Amino acid sequence: MAGIEVTSLHKRYPDGTVAVEHVDLSIGDGELFVMLGPSGCGKTTTLRAMAGLERQTSGDIHIGDTLVNDLPPAERDIAMVFQFYALYPHLKTRDNLAFPLRAEGRPKAEIRERVEEAARMMRLGPLLDRKPHRLSGGEQQRVALARALVRRPQAFLMDEPLTNLDAELRADTRTEIKHLQAQLGATMVYVTHDQVEAMSLGHRIAILNKGRVEQVGTPLEVYDRPASLFCAAFIGSPPMNLLEVEVAEGALRAPGGLALTPPPGLRRDRPLVAGVRPEALEITPAGADGTVPGRVVSAEVLGDEIIYVVDSGGRDVRVRMPPTIRFGTEAPVGLRHTGGTPPVYDSSTEELVA
Repeated sequence: MAGIEVTSLHKRYPDGTVAVEHVDLSIGDGELFVMLGPSGCGKTTTLRAMAGLERQTSGDIHIGDTLVNDLPPAERDIAMVFQFYALYPHLKTRDNLAFPLRAEGRPKAEIRERVEEAARMMRLGPLLDRKPHRLSGGEQQRVALARALVRRPQAFLMDEPLTNLDAELRADTRTEIKHLQAQLGATMVYVTHDQVEAMSLGHRIAILNKGRVEQVGTPLEVYDRPASLFCAAFIGSPPMNLLEVEVAEGALRAPGGLALTPPPGLRRDRPLVAGVRPEALEITPAGADGTVPGRVVSAEVLGDEIIYVVDSGGRDVRVRMPPTIRFGTEAPVGLRHTGGTPPVYDSSTEELVA
């Protein structure tokens, strides 16, 4: 396995469209690294540049110690798994797995050994003699993963491989990928727009926006301390409440009078926005000590929790509560902050300031 270094990557198409503005990434040997962002942010273009399927306009890509800018895909020693499984419809599973090894001219005994090993790891034994049209979506994805495994590459590149699966299969296949990566100690770069996939899979996550990297960090780092207002709004379901605040009487004051603990050293000479997670708020019966008045606008009952939308000072605020606490729509409630010091952003630059 090998690490991947991307330096000053830029991609501009002949029509002038800029897909990647500037990307720097350092992906460790044996790391499961996730690139996360909305459609059009440049994550797939960056991945395809790593694979050699796109030629960058400028910048360098190293896989291990090798500069691969001028190497074709076949010489980069990577394996790619696509959103669409790209299986050969006329070949049985066994032959789909063997195809890349046969193309390399490997000996028959080695091909048989590698195919059997990959099939065992992905639990494909009973499916080896079936063609793709006789496989479910989840089974086809496992075949695509196994076909990447047989090559034993320096790195695996995965472009939204679970998008076409239903929710239950996505969860099962996520578990398989994470277990597989840990078992192999493989370097994997995984592209997705699904933050649940990113948070559950990645050792680290890079959040991309408009062709640039907004933040790189562990799942907990990007969740607890988003580096920008974009990251704060993008990570979390429901997302952070972004509240305009003022520093007053030793506290941050949001619309409606909600008090938040200010970070130390916070300057007052800028427009400020505090990021408050829904689980860092609670609602109580109206008039409870230490609360500000609010009104329930809606409630989303999810079984193990209820997400309330509360009007506080003319601003809708999302609050995550246990299912045992029930308030009806239009009910008057008390609202308070319960959890630590929130991250604070300069609303003019959208950057984290404290």
